[in-house]
Amino acid sequence: MSKPHGHSIDDYLEAIHLLVSPVGVYEPAKAPAAIAARVADALGVSRTAVGEMLKRLTAEGLLERGTGRELVLTAAGTERAEQVVRRNRIVERFLTDMLDYDPAEAHEHASRVAASFTDDMVERLHAKLGYPERCPHGWPVAPQQDREESRELVSLADLAAGDSGEIVRLTEQDGGLLSWFAAEGLAPGAKVEVRDIQPAAGHRKIQIAGDGEQFIADRAAR
Repeated sequence: MSKPHGHSIDDYLEAIHLLVSPVGVYEPAKAPAAIAARVADALGVSRTAVGEMLKRLTAEGLLERGTGRELVLTAAGTERAEQVVRRNRIVERFLTDMLDYDPAEAHEHASRVAASFTDDMVERLHAKLGYPERCPHGWPVAPQQDREESRELVSLADLAAGDSGEIVRLTEQDGGLLSWFAAEGLAPGAKVEVRDIQPAAGHRKIQIAGDGEQFIADRAAR
């Protein structure tokens, strides 16, 4: 269902930016590409509404059409989208560090709260928080660090049995998963070892350092 309230240009830029920049990949020319249908799903709006906004973004020089149905942000669109993401991540830290929201709640409220802040307010807030480098879910605040780090990361689903690693970031697009991650101890900085993989069952067994073994669904691992 479409949400009753509208979405701003910044909301659309952020959605497109995140769709073309998944964890571990920062290559907009490659899949998973952003297309109008995926943007509509991400924002919970009709495809008609998306179509109208995409025309506006294109007219303002923030978006261009790629090959096929792909949506590609221009240099100006990418810069603005990265600033939107940065602002939201700083506000997430404000919500968790100063107002005691949990990470899932902070992500849910951040864009609405951040939209009411001026750029100066955001910078003062960042300073007041002590210049945190990451949001509560482990994503870098600085766009350049985000771009560079993204090339080096893999998902938990990419690890084979016997492999181990450290959780750096948590996907933010599913509030239910964020809450589940927190409840299970899957947080940035946690050391994880894959003990067993059961593809037919759609899950794997992992062990978090200092804790016992537990199962995680392939969807969550991805």
